[in-house]
Amino acid sequence: MSTRKPISLGLSMRYLGYHAAAWRHPAADPGAASDFNHFLHVARTAEAAKFDMVFLADGIGIRAKDDPPGSLCRSAQTAELEPLTLLSALAATTTHIGLVATASTTYNEPFHIARKYASLDRISGGRAGWNIVTSWSDAEAQNFNRDQHLDYGTRYERAAEFVEVVKGLWDSWDADAFRHDKASGIFFDPAKLHVLSHQGKHFKVKGPLSVARSPQGRPVLVQAGASEAGMEIAAESADVVYAVPHDLETGRAYYADLKARVVRHGRAPEGLKILPGITPFIGRTEAEAREKYDLLNELVAPELGLSYLYGQMGDLSAYPLDGPVPEPNDPKVRSIAKNLLALARRDNLTIRQLYTTIAAGFGSRIVIGTPKQIVDEMEAWIEAEAADGFNICPAVLPLGLEEFAEMVTPELQRRGLFRTEYSGRTLREHLGVSVPASRYGGPVVPPR
Repeated sequence: MSTRKPISLGLSMRYLGYHAAAWRHPAADPGAASDFNHFLHVARTAEAAKFDMVFLADGIGIRAKDDPPGSLCRSAQTAELEPLTLLSALAATTTHIGLVATASTTYNEPFHIARKYASLDRISGGRAGWNIVTSWSDAEAQNFNRDQHLDYGTRYERAAEFVEVVKGLWDSWDADAFRHDKASGIFFDPAKLHVLSHQGKHFKVKGPLSVARSPQGRPVLVQAGASEAGMEIAAESADVVYAVPHDLETGRAYYADLKARVVRHGRAPEGLKILPGITPFIGRTEAEAREKYDLLNELVAPELGLSYLYGQMGDLSAYPLDGPVPEPNDPKVRSIAKNLLALARRDNLTIRQLYTTIAAGFGSRIVIGTPKQIVDEMEAWIEAEAADGFNICPAVLPLGLEEFAEMVTPELQRRGLFRTEYSGRTLREHLGVSVPASRYGGPVVPPR
C-alpha cells in the first residue's frame, strides 16, 4: 500500500464526454449537453465517488470550423450551457464537490470575474474555482468586436495583470469586516475594507469588490496551459494545473520544471497540484477495455477526425493522411501542438492515427485496461513525481464516470491512494492547499 498522501481527482464534464463520437455511443443521449439533469447526475455521481471537483472547460464561441467541409455538422461539441450559470445551479444541489469553470481573461474584465467567482464561492459554501485561460480562436474574437484574436504576447501580458487585479479585488474585505451591530448601527468595520486602486498597462480598477470575502479565503485558481507564459502565471498564482503530457518522462520533466518555478516565486511546491488529464477505457479484462475503445473509434467520421488536427496543429490537409505527422502549421494552441507532435514521433503515428488518438480523448492521454492496470499506471506517475493526481476526462458521460466510480475508485481506495470520505468542506480543504494571506494582513477565512 502506498504511504503517499491521497491524490487529487478532478472530473472534466464538458459535453457528453471527451471522445469525438461520444454522442453516437448506444448508451448516450445526444441532447444531454443542453440538459441540466445530465450535469446534475454527473456531479452527484462524482460527489458520491468523493472526487475533489468537477470542471467545465469553456470557449465563448463555436471554435470548431467546417474544415474539412462536412466536419462541423458531425460534431456534438457545438452547443452547451454557460458554465457559471450551470455551476450555480449545481452548487444548490450538491454539498461537497468542488465547482470549477473556465473564464477568459481576454473577453472579460477583472471586476466581472472577481464578482462572479466570489459569488459562486459564497453560494457553494467555499467550493468555487476559476480556470484561467486567455482564449485563442478567431471565432471567439468575432463574438467580441474583433476580427482576429489578440497576439500571443499581448494575451498573456494582459492575463498576468488580470489575475493580479482579481486577486487584489478578492482581498477587498477582511474576513471579520462585517460587524452587523444592530445596537450601534455599524454594519461593517471601515478599517477592514480595502480599496485596490489598481492602475496598470491594461487595466484601471478602483474597487472595492461588492462581495464579502470568500468562505475559503479566495476561490481556487486553476491554470491549464503549458506555454512559457502560462507556466509563469501558474507558478505565481495557481493552486491547480491541468496538464496534458502523453508519456511519463515528459510528465516528470513538466512536473519538475513547474514545481521549481513555484519555489522561485516564493511558494511551497505542495501548494500547487499538478493534475494530468487522462481518458480511461475500463474493462473487466484488457480485451474488454480495448473493445470499448475500438467501438467508439469506429464511429468517428473521417471528416470529423481530421478536423481535430486543424484545430490543434493548423492546416495539415496538404499532407497524406497515411504519412508521417509534420511540424505544426500555424498552431492555435502551441503547447498542445508540441505535445501532440512529440506523441506522433514517439509512436511513429500517421496523421490518420494521430487524429484517431486525439478524437478518442480530445488531446488527453488515453489509458486502456483493467482497473488494476489503470491504477498501476496512475500510481506509477505519482511515485515518479509526474503528477499529484489526475483530471479524469471520460470518453462518454455519464457512462465513463460510472465505470470509473464502480471499478477504479475502489482500487485507488484499497491502495490508500484516495479518500473514502470527505474530511473538509471547501475545495481548498479537499485539495490540501493553503489559504493565501491577504495583502492587507487581515484575517482571511470568515467564521463558520
